[in-house]
Amino acid sequence: MTLREKTGQLNQRMYGWDAYRRTPDGGFELTDALYAETERFAGLGALYGLLRADAWSGVDHATGSGVSDGAELAHLVQRHVVERSRLGIPALFVEEVPHGHMALDGTVLPVNLAVGAGWDPGLYERAAAHAAAELRARGGHVALVSALDIARDPRWGRTEECFGEDPYLAARLTEALVRGMQGAPAEYFPADKAPVVLKHFAGQGATVGGRNSAESELGLRELHEIHLPAARAGIRAGAAAVMAAYNEVDGVPCSGNRALLHDLLRERWGFQGLVMADGLAVDRLARITGDKVSAGALALGSGVDLSLWDEGFTQLEAAAERGLVSEAALDEATARVLRLKFRLGLFEQPYRTCPLPPPAVGRDLSTALARAAVTLLRNDHGVLPLSPATVSRIAVLGPHSDTVAHQLGDYTAPQRPGTGTSVLDGLRKLAPAGIDIRHARGCALTGGDLSGLPEAIAQAAASDVAVLVLGGSSARSTGTEFDANGAARTAVSEMTCGEGVDLAGLRLGDAQYALLDAVVATGTPTAVVLIQGRPHVVPDTAAALLTAWYPGPWGGEAIAEVLLGLAEPAGRLPVSVPRSAAQLPVYYNHKDTEYGGYVDDSAEPLHSFGHGLSYTTFAYGPPRLSEHTVEADITNTGRRHGRSVAQLYLRRLRTPVWPRTLELHGFQAVDLAPGETRTVAFPLGAGLGSAVPPGTVVEFRVAASARAALTAVPTQSFTAPEETPL
Repeated sequence: MTLREKTGQLNQRMYGWDAYRRTPDGGFELTDALYAETERFAGLGALYGLLRADAWSGVDHATGSGVSDGAELAHLVQRHVVERSRLGIPALFVEEVPHGHMALDGTVLPVNLAVGAGWDPGLYERAAAHAAAELRARGGHVALVSALDIARDPRWGRTEECFGEDPYLAARLTEALVRGMQGAPAEYFPADKAPVVLKHFAGQGATVGGRNSAESELGLRELHEIHLPAARAGIRAGAAAVMAAYNEVDGVPCSGNRALLHDLLRERWGFQGLVMADGLAVDRLARITGDKVSAGALALGSGVDLSLWDEGFTQLEAAAERGLVSEAALDEATARVLRLKFRLGLFEQPYRTCPLPPPAVGRDLSTALARAAVTLLRNDHGVLPLSPATVSRIAVLGPHSDTVAHQLGDYTAPQRPGTGTSVLDGLRKLAPAGIDIRHARGCALTGGDLSGLPEAIAQAAASDVAVLVLGGSSARSTGTEFDANGAARTAVSEMTCGEGVDLAGLRLGDAQYALLDAVVATGTPTAVVLIQGRPHVVPDTAAALLTAWYPGPWGGEAIAEVLLGLAEPAGRLPVSVPRSAAQLPVYYNHKDTEYGGYVDDSAEPLHSFGHGLSYTTFAYGPPRLSEHTVEADITNTGRRHGRSVAQLYLRRLRTPVWPRTLELHGFQAVDLAPGETRTVAFPLGAGLGSAVPPGTVVEFRVAASARAALTAVPTQSFTAPEETPL
């Protein structure tokens, strides 16, 4: 291959939606922009977002490809690329699959934070497999999926893309993601499986102040203990690629960090897959190197194989001629790109697709994930579940009560009218006959307009119970202004979360608090449902409080099932919920200090990591430690069938370095009938792949949350005589 051809294989310069346009007869035609790009590089290495649809790309149902013609479009572009390549090299079609394929008519799943709240890797694995099959059926090849960011500051707008604040939980869900999308480790990918690019490597969830793309002030121990285990687990599961993050670690941006991308990832971990840079991250390195040519050289030399929209990588031929990069480095990166294409079978079958999986299966999986995520945080006096024996009139109120658009989260394609179920829809559909369901919006998500309060107050006062649906939104519209990488620059009025939408505080819109106060003041028992992409601060005034995160299109139905007692509230918090932003950080696995409280407020979160109530009660017996297992008995002490998530926490009592208060090292969901007792067993040695150094004294605790674990009966402590894997 020539230098020009190699450079072309390492580039992903153009936006895929610029490669085509609709014709008057409803077909597609290729654009001059695509012709120029393939001519420039004598082919095309990869094309991003050919099937993407959203406000940034400007693609909608009138201009983009739907489920019936996505593969047709992909084949049209691929045919052109192969014909323009001297060696007949096909392109990789790279697509966003953050919570379902981000394409028209794709199945939208709940966001990652909701998946984290489900604590169910098996269910997530099945949903990921469905998303991969949809991607491949449409002609896409590679899935970009957020998995590696750990939510350490909920002010960050991308908190919704995290599985939570804990590395162990994130690691287990990342493994499930890789297994679901890629299948069992093998040399070649089946037709319905897609190689995964795990985003973002590494430490992006710990940026200063929760500000997008800011610096991450991380020591090496914090990086390795908190921010790398999910990546390590994903790579051990066989992940095909990782994406270098925007942030810097100790002054070195990830996309130019050879110690991270080469010394650690390739040399120590033995990773042989692809490293992709995040969008325009390579060009940012020019701040260090002086120009984009040397920026591209730095990224390549640091371990980046494939760029995204950058100019710097288009100049690698010039960089080689200037002696800034070796041809051997170009060869290594090119080989990794080509190997992924071979593993996909593109050279033998460049137009290969698989049958489209049944949409009904996708809907069922999305609803199941949403149902598993609904988390009951408070339930005073047993207000929930709503019973027809005591409830005949329900007031469904709030800005989220009758909307689906704000349930979806960021990175979501436009939905066809009528898709999905709001909370109001779900209650009307599922409530027993004879229950009168009333509705009033009350207020908007943002702002202080109180004109809708009188109607909402009247409906609440005339009802037996009020369901008040509040929260935030990551929904983008054509009015959103975007940065060059697609992050929101100026959020539209109701957008309070998502990429580029960071908050200084964690309050809801002012009118939402006024609505909450007014409804509670009527004396009608009130259940608040939060639909959100991050924890928000909500006064502890309503009788019941649930959070569903962004539950996807059919989340309203899942929420209604839980409210009515048709399903148990199975979710558990994947993040700690603060009392105010002034407390931050409040994650549970902080260093174990004997000080650190505030004089003017509690330093403890309002609700701790792992917390979640059921409609029944559970008792945890003392844990028992054998040589390789921790066991505990759990009993359903209530009158309903229920589900508890038993959580195993490690506490280091004496250790060579200052320990954390607690560390999650296992979890199991257990379903129990009233009065039933079951023993849960946690095998040791199946944890993070870390080790307890010799002489370390540790104990284990089994409890229903991190806060409960602090007071739970521990196992007998033991001293590690030698390096002990956990």
